Amino acid sequence: MKLLEGKNVIITGASRGIGRGIAEIFADHGANVAFTYSSSEKPALELEKDLTKKGVKAKAYKSNAASFSESEKLVAQILTDFGGIDVLINNAGITKDNLLMRMSEEDFDTVIEINLKSIFNMTKAVQRTFLKQRKGSIINMSSVVGVKGNAGQTNYAASKAGMIGFTKSVALELGSRNIRCNAIAPGFIETEMTGKLDEKTVQGWREAIPLKRGGTPEDIANACLFFASDLSAYVTGQVLNVDGGMLT
Repeated sequence: MKLLEGKNVIITGASRGIGRGIAEIFADHGANVAFTYSSSEKPALELEKDLTKKGVKAKAYKSNAASFSESEKLVAQILTDFGGIDVLINNAGITKDNLLMRMSEEDFDTVIEINLKSIFNMTKAVQRTFLKQRKGSIINMSSVVGVKGNAGQTNYAASKAGMIGFTKSVALELGSRNIRCNAIAPGFIETEMTGKLDEKTVQGWREAIPLKRGGTPEDIANACLFFASDLSAYVTGQVLNVDGGMLT
């Protein structure tokens, strides 16, 4: 059964990693996918082609989610190209890790702008459409670090914790219009980024997880599928930890 047949979905930051995994599974379930990238044009265009082969409409857009004006223009263009929007997934994010005593103001500000301000920009941009149609699902990609904190990631943890507060507030504001807003908090997910770590470090992470393995982009995509579909029609304002039991 295709859970998202004919739905139009926006995914920010989907040219690789978790975002790409979400796009692929959503296309498998019949969703038309509009997704953004910032600099990885080749992978983005390859993904666009791969998704189209699944029989859905797909288009890559180069856009900076941290820019309010670019976000507004992006949503307007997607509405023109796709004819509507049903789901927004705020996935774009970066890290600039360092101990607080060594962290520059620029590194703090950049992470907050891209990770946190971007969800304000994109949510505000789609809000009018969702209010008019009296339905919509917003999914924000937080992190277990936003729930429990992490040394050397004050900027990242602050941005991801901010997402959770934003998610719960939007759920309260828009719930009466049948607009749902939920967050996902991934744990240690094995992507291209973690592939650059040495095997000893990765194995140490795995051993500390109750399920004894890292997560995959597919694990996160399946959680997104739940929140995007009618399976979660009575769920809003929630944070789902997809972490193999890290925070248990």
